[in-house]
Formats: sequence, structure tokens, C-alpha cells
Amino acid sequence: MLSIPTVTLNDGVAFPELGLGTYKLQGPEGVAAIVAAIDSGYRLLDTAVNYENEGEVGEAVRTAGVDRAELLITTKIPGRHHGRAEALESTKASLALLGLDRIDLSLIHWPNPSVGKYLDTWRGMIDAREQGLVRSIGVSNFTAAMLTELIDETGVTPAVNQVELHPYFPQAELRAFHAVHGIRTESWSPLARRSELLQEQVLQEIAGTHDVTPTQVVLRWHTQLGSTPIPKSADADRQRENADVFGFRLTDDEVSAISALERGRLWDGDPDTHEEM
Repeated sequence: MLSIPTVTLNDGVAFPELGLGTYKLQGPEGVAAIVAAIDSGYRLLDTAVNYENEGEVGEAVRTAGVDRAELLITTKIPGRHHGRAEALESTKASLALLGLDRIDLSLIHWPNPSVGKYLDTWRGMIDAREQGLVRSIGVSNFTAAMLTELIDETGVTPAVNQVELHPYFPQAELRAFHAVHGIRTESWSPLARRSELLQEQVLQEIAGTHDVTPTQVVLRWHTQLGSTPIPKSADADRQRENADVFGFRLTDDEVSAISALERGRLWDGDPDTHEEM
């Protein structure tokens, strides 16, 4: 079994440096894939209300032969549940679907600024934490300005901000803001899905130097930047490959060369304009 190291969040929780994305892992096959990941050593599982698989994640947690206390289950509040009372109810509904007595990390999935309720939603998540329904609270797809508003208005700093982050979009400025405020960066689409990223010559060369795959190079790059990637795979062998990235270290020059692939967002995911309900 692989051992994935952890870092400590600003609320004192031990948070794995790599986790499993579960988007589209549904049905019995999805449960089996998640169980396989847990068996391989994954302890951070990322789901969301909008993924429609909280039930599968909960079943996998109960099926796998791992102490519940070792696992960190993340879910996300959708745009249609924004608001203080609504966020609390969304949390309770997620707990029922997961079949768990606590969510380890709850995130606001998208800020949806035109709706104007992400601050009230954050207050609802603080309520959920105070009631013991959630252990850690954070956000996803928030800008530095949005994070500043949450902190200034409530005095509570998100533990995590999960954002689009990959070598084509390294998010250096936002990561620097996170570092100053003690917010853990988490990377969605860490391998820049549906792109030619893994065929980039620089990644091929670095992979050859370390006798690993380009995928492993990219995931190691994330961890050395101080971000937790959450690659998704239903294949047990690929899951193990994705998590086996802590036995080598990239040089500073290699990290810089990978970051130099920057070209910007790959999808229409600007938090100031993109919205999901």
C-alpha cells in the first residue's frame, strides 16, 4: 500500500498531499473504483452534490476495510443551495446521502457572484462546522478578492481553495495569496484533461530523467508547488501510478520548466463570470 504524506491545514487537520477525484464514478463500478483507490492508499476522496455520486462514495467508505477516521471525505455545496439556511440544509442532505455522521471538508463549489450569496453561504458553512456536521470548511474557484471578503466579513479563513491548476495554468499569483493567508491550494483537472499536456517534450524529457511517467511528473510538480492534486481514474493500476509520486523529487529548474508551459485557462472557468447551479 502506498503512503501519501499530509500537510496541516489552518484548522489543524491533517490533509493528504494527493487525493482521488470521483467525478463520473457512479454505480457499482464507481463504488468498486473508489474502494480500489482506498485499498491502494488514497485517503482523500473528493465528491460534490452536482457529481450525483455521494451515495457511491459513502458506500465505498463503508465497504473498504479502512478505519473511517483515516479517511477525509470532501463534498461541495452547489449554486442552487447558496444562502445561510440553504447551505446548512445542503450539508444535512449530503450527510444523509453519504451515510456518514460528519463531512470532513465542505466547499462552496462555485462563488456565482451575480447571485450575490456566497458570503451568506459561507456563514451557513460556519454554522455547520459549529454544529459538528463538518470538520473543515473551504471554497472552490474563489479569487483572491472573494477570499478577502470572506475573511474580512466573518473572521474565518477558508482551509482550502480548490481551483483549476495545471502546468498550462499554474496560478502563481493566487497560490502566493494562499500562502500568505494559510489557505491550502487544491488542484482540479491537475492533468489538464482533454489537452496535449502529457505529450509536451519537456515532460517527456523530465520523465525519462527520473524513470517515471509524464503523468507522475505533473502530479509531483503539483505537490512541490504546495498544492494537492485530485486526479480521477477508475483504473486501479492508474490510481496506483498517480499516487506513486513521492519517491522522487524534481529540481527547481525542472519545476520552473514545467511552469513555463503556462498558457492560461483551458476552459470557461473564470470565477468572475462562470457560474454553475
